[in-house]
Amino acid sequence: MKSTFILILFFLFISCSNNSINNPNCRFLLDLGINEVVNLNLPQFNQLQFAGNSVYIENVGNAGIIIASTGVDFFAWDAADPNHAQSPCSVLVNSGLTAICGCEDKNEYSLVTGQALGNGALECTLRNYRVEKSGNTLLITN
Repeated sequence: MKSTFILILFFLFISCSNNSINNPNCRFLLDLGINEVVNLNLPQFNQLQFAGNSVYIENVGNAGIIIASTGVDFFAWDAADPNHAQSPCSVLVNSGLTAICGCEDKNEYSLVTGQALGNGALECTLRNYRVEKSGNTLLITN
């Protein structure tokens, strides 16, 4: 019974590992160490107390990070478009639970799933960071 459970977990892990980090075509983002503490009591993060909002934090990650709140969960994403070489236009601009690239193709992403929205099949998803909530503090790491 125990070996069957371990085998099932192993297959689940293997089937879920096909993401943009393992995709050789997703090579534009650097693998940087992230360790950011966000105090939700501070005015600049007040929007995260309400569902459907997001906040941009600069000078973290490749092009800053975007934190999104669904009202139940928090998600953190690198603000660099993973389908573009880094440039001033490839920084994502957040609006609610979506983010749009400033480049000519206007790639749009969900800040809940990290998937591209409406632009066909983009190869790379947003780079996700781990979010741990403790009281009114978020710890964002990778």
